[in-house]
Amino acid sequence: MDIDLLRAYIAVVDTGSLTRAARQVHRTQAALSMQMKRLEEQAGCSLFFKEGRNLELTPDGKQLVSYARRLLALHDEALSQLRTDSALPPLRIGSPDDYAQSLLPQLVEIIQDQYPELQLQLVCAPTVKLRTLVDEGELDLTILTRAVDSDEGHVLMHDRGIWIQHPQFDWQQHASIPLALYEADCKFHSAALDGLNKTHRPYRLKALSANAGALIALVRRGMAITAAARASLSPDLVEVAPIHELPPLPGIDIALVSSAQGHPLVTANWAGELARRFTSTDPFESAQSA
Repeated sequence: MDIDLLRAYIAVVDTGSLTRAARQVHRTQAALSMQMKRLEEQAGCSLFFKEGRNLELTPDGKQLVSYARRLLALHDEALSQLRTDSALPPLRIGSPDDYAQSLLPQLVEIIQDQYPELQLQLVCAPTVKLRTLVDEGELDLTILTRAVDSDEGHVLMHDRGIWIQHPQFDWQQHASIPLALYEADCKFHSAALDGLNKTHRPYRLKALSANAGALIALVRRGMAITAAARASLSPDLVEVAPIHELPPLPGIDIALVSSAQGHPLVTANWAGELARRFTSTDPFESAQSA
């Protein structure tokens, strides 16, 4: 079977979307649909069926996924063994900036253990932007927050939302809780405000930002508290104690997502190995000892 067709097929399977897969393999959606028809012709069976607006895998389609992953892994492994890290192009890695001090250094260390001469280009942006960049081939790998019920990428860790404050900030002395929150597309934003509204806790939304550094700076100065992932907690800040009965925040999955095409090192097999090595370490311990 054609390797390019199999790669496009796995992009469709992994993203669950013809639109996102088309961006990843640098094809129009119409061209990708034609590729899937050609793959079905080569396989001699139907791989997809329509379920409402969604494309679902047939039993034959599900069986092909395992073979396709193994074929792609073997193909990509053969190519990567023929290259040295000094001859490789820079590896472009994305991360939300709230993970840039805790999770990103751990990932970089794992990669440079394998390829010490490989140059890295690091990009910090919100998850929504990072997902677009990796789909469009502007990033090779990215750490991002995914829905808990999603199969996107490879899980790096399960995390939970917490309320964060400066240890000496007595925010309870304020008539309304001073908040500095991520913008509305962050699930902690809606969970925090919905929870406060339901419990009739007065609050004042002092600042909104997509930049974690800006929010944490306000928290450090004792101007507000924030709602964020536990991975965002730095040693000089603390989690708000449960006795204050702020509304609970949701759990999240932090995943490593790779581009379907681009850097010669980046394969589904290699991304999975990076994730396995990452989960065998404690990123919080590494961040605190750095």
